[in-house]
Amino acid sequence: MKKLLIAGILGTSLFAVSCSTVQKAKDAQNVRSEFLKMKGDWQIVSIDYDKQYKIKPFDEGADAQCFVGSHWRFIPNNYSGSYTLNGGGSCPSVIQAIKVDIKGDTFTFKKIADGTKAKQNTAGYTLTVINNSADQFSLEQNVPFNGSTIRVVYNFERTGMDYTR
Repeated sequence: MKKLLIAGILGTSLFAVSCSTVQKAKDAQNVRSEFLKMKGDWQIVSIDYDKQYKIKPFDEGADAQCFVGSHWRFIPNNYSGSYTLNGGGSCPSVIQAIKVDIKGDTFTFKKIADGTKAKQNTAGYTLTVINNSADQFSLEQNVPFNGSTIRVVYNFERTGMDYTR
């Protein structure tokens, strides 16, 4: 009788673990399918925010308007990518490797310095995906400032699916 009871408990435990594993796999697949929608090359076509403030996104030391026209690439097979600021005028020329994650409408990324691994960098940025379609999407960032929040919206348009660069 004891053996039967132990076998029953063991079987129930294995069933619960396998169901948990299946759910985790489904969740991972959903996250991957969300990221696959953003696969490819994108460009920031405009940035909406209250212009009375000077916004310098993502610790680049560059004005938000320097990001208009920037090129962003998302590569889903390893959740990586990059962004490039074109430079010119008072805008710096920047090429920055990033690691990206998307869960539902939450878009997070962290900058990866040359010669470092993504797991060595724990700091990053969290934005909200809004207005997502096949050829455009927007990312919303709420930046705390003097006890209030400044809403910044980055509007992207697809420029291609080229991975040769």
